[in-house]
Amino acid sequence: MKKPVLVVSSFIAGAVAFPVTVLAQGPTFNCAKASGEVETLICADASLAALDRKLDEVYKAASAKAKGKLATRLREDQRGWVKGRNDCWKAKGEQTWITATWTVDTLKGCVDAQYRLRTSELQAVWQLLPPKTVFHACQNNPANEVVANFFATDPATIRLERGDRTVTMWLVGSASDGKYEGQNVSLVHQGNELKVSWLNTNTGKTDELQCKAK
Repeated sequence: MKKPVLVVSSFIAGAVAFPVTVLAQGPTFNCAKASGEVETLICADASLAALDRKLDEVYKAASAKAKGKLATRLREDQRGWVKGRNDCWKAKGEQTWITATWTVDTLKGCVDAQYRLRTSELQAVWQLLPPKTVFHACQNNPANEVVANFFATDPATIRLERGDRTVTMWLVGSASDGKYEGQNVSLVHQGNELKVSWLNTNTGKTDELQCKAK
């Protein structure tokens, strides 16, 4: 394996110049033009560079499926994600929330988490992996239905559907705990049961659901 080659690139950011280490197999962006602590770190870290390449592969697969307004939205979301990733410099020594209970306090930890969440989100939303779909009846009422689509991503994800609401959730902690979190929703999955806490943004109240697989 070739040794990393040190290439120095300068950019203006408070008059600070960051040295950029270019790996034998780097990320998808040009490390000679890397700017900021986050891009510099990705260029120097083989595991983060690999996550960048994986996300690029998944994003291209999602883009191939997206048409019209959905394609425009996908591009906008990706640009927004890049800005969020680059804000990971704020995580150094500061507790930063990835989900409601998943926190990091290092630059690398934040960047790693952002890549994994974005990659798994795209895989789930665009069904780039085959889901395991399970229909659940909640509160002992078959008409009160929640559909859970399980995806073998890293971390594991669930696309949860109820009525006209759909949300992506990520596994936090150990698989045996079965705890997933997403925006305004959390659940615990044990066997054929789901315990869901879902904030209704229209009413401000949280729906507590006990659901069993049909």
